Amino acid sequence: MTSSNPFTVRCTLTFGDIYGQVLAWMAVIFVSLAAGLALMGSSRPLFALVGVGLILVLSLPFLLFAFVTTLINHIQVEPTQAPRPQTE
Repeated sequence: MTSSNPFTVRCTLTFGDIYGQVLAWMAVIFVSLAAGLALMGSSRPLFALVGVGLILVLSLPFLLFAFVTTLINHIQVEPTQAPRPQTE
């Protein structure tokens, strides 16, 4: 008796599937850096660093959630064809 796996696992994720998510998070990074540079000229530059860090830290879980759910949606588990028994 052979112990072959009855299922095939395939991932159909392509870069085009996550392209929008990458662009959205890059926009968040650029906006937070622009806000940080704008606040850098104020009398309290510590607020700029805290603001940029806070935006990045708060946006990271949403980015990871979007990536993971997209990946899970593109994983396919398909049954394999059972081999025909050989007749003698």
